[in-house]
Amino acid sequence: MTAALFLAADAAWAVSDRPTPSGLPVPRYVTLKFDTVNARGGPGDDHKLLWVYHAKGLPVQVVAENSEWRRICDPEHGLAWVHKRTTDGRRSVMRTAATPLPLRKSPKAESPVAAYLQSRSIAGLVRCSDKGWCKLKAGGVTGWAPAQELWGVDERPQCG
Repeated sequence: MTAALFLAADAAWAVSDRPTPSGLPVPRYVTLKFDTVNARGGPGDDHKLLWVYHAKGLPVQVVAENSEWRRICDPEHGLAWVHKRTTDGRRSVMRTAATPLPLRKSPKAESPVAAYLQSRSIAGLVRCSDKGWCKLKAGGVTGWAPAQELWGVDERPQCG
């Protein structure tokens, strides 16, 4: 009986076209605001603590929300609930592939390399162009990278 109630409640938070409590679209990207953020199994402090994030600025995708809590998908496809005060509307991206990613001086594959974004590194997202390139800022360096090489720009739901 409890499992059925949990599943029904979970379905109520599914992605839809209905207005959200925040008035913002779902899914959408945000970042974690603090160095320590508790990830819970449900929307409330009384729900089981699943894990603790230790990555300020980590890009996460909000896939559901209520007035106080956000269900997020992280770059490792983990799903959890976090309190809205622990998220920030600023955007960042992560390089999840094992190889470094060249950041180009302009949005062209033949452009000179300005720097490299290492695997598991986070960069601030300045903007993305309609041609599939994103301008990033990391460590005082600005550069361009192909959007498909970054986690945190694909607007489709990232956790199934």
